Amino acid sequence: MQRLAMDLRMLSRELSLYLEHQVRIGFFGSGVGLSLILGFSFAYACYYMSSIAKKPQLVTGGESFSRFLQDHCPVVTETYYPTVWCWESRGQTLLRPFITSKPPVKYRNELIKTADGGQISLDWFDDDNSKCYMDASTRPTVLLLPGLTGTSKESYILHMIHLSEELGYRCVVFNNRGVAGENLLTPRTYCCANTEDLETVIQHVHSLYPSAPFLAAGVSMGGMLLLNYLGKMGPKTPLKAAATFSVGWNTFACSESLEKPLNWLLFNYYLTTCLQSSINKHRHMFVKQIDMDHVMKAKSIREFDKRFTSVMFGYRTIDDYYTDASPNRRLKSVGIPVLCLNSVDDVFSPSHAIPRETAKQNPNVALVLTSYGGHIGFLEGIWPRQSTYMDRVFKQFVQAMVEHGHELSSM
Repeated sequence: MQRLAMDLRMLSRELSLYLEHQVRIGFFGSGVGLSLILGFSFAYACYYMSSIAKKPQLVTGGESFSRFLQDHCPVVTETYYPTVWCWESRGQTLLRPFITSKPPVKYRNELIKTADGGQISLDWFDDDNSKCYMDASTRPTVLLLPGLTGTSKESYILHMIHLSEELGYRCVVFNNRGVAGENLLTPRTYCCANTEDLETVIQHVHSLYPSAPFLAAGVSMGGMLLLNYLGKMGPKTPLKAAATFSVGWNTFACSESLEKPLNWLLFNYYLTTCLQSSINKHRHMFVKQIDMDHVMKAKSIREFDKRFTSVMFGYRTIDDYYTDASPNRRLKSVGIPVLCLNSVDDVFSPSHAIPRETAKQNPNVALVLTSYGGHIGFLEGIWPRQSTYMDRVFKQFVQAMVEHGHELSSM
């Protein structure tokens, strides 16, 4: 990133000298257009360096956690340089699924039973070729939670696994019920307020490798679920640390933002159809308790949640469900180190709803807030195929907690 800044400054100087030369000799034919383009490029480079490329805001509830991150996860204090031709929130959000690569990952699938007779699909990356942790019983394990309709096939999940492989860690992806191709055995899916399935998965993974450092990372709705679990459990969890990315902190604010006309057109309606498609595969399981025809006519996530999710999980009203689903209410009760990366321009999670003051009251919490990055975007570099700022935060943080986490307890 420092190299990018130097390149931009050098480009600015070269453009300035070139323009001075052109003005001195005069413009003819296409030279005028070229000079205008170069002049615009120079102005844009200046604007980018002064207004777009910025250091993230680090909000922590304790000086010790802040020092720990500065020492062992320095990326959270470095300037974030969004992709120069795509830094706006919606552009970053829309582009990432199409432009980022999908590293090949070979999974081992496991289906585990739940107390209500259902099943959960786990996709394991065992990393048996790990050179750093050859003993599987002590190999660090990272539990990954995808977003709203996401699975282990999402590009951001694949990148996290690729980075974990570089560190020699094992990963396991928690696929929510009914979304990864497995049969739905009971009339129940998932929501970010109900943590029972996540509790089952965490206890199962920990029982398999009780001596291995155990961490978790959740993206978007997966992060909301993870934070609600941590707020419920406090320090009584086998997890050593956790990270979340692009979490929606206040469900009411998220819904209101996504219902603005442009956001509804670009994101809300599409995600609603994805939710409808995921449950329509198992339609026969729900017809006795839910009016599925009414659900399939929903035009927004709020309407879907009102007609399906809140009914399935026994909430009296959609407001009751959204109140229970908002992780900002439980942040004060989190009892292990948690790093939360959000962009303040994320239309899924408005800046005003980010719980800065609550975070300052919990020494286990650190918010990393970038000015740009969108929702699960965080693209950087001229052609952001391989890595994002979010990926670098993930890798540095999990490595810091595995290798230096003991320092936090001694600070």
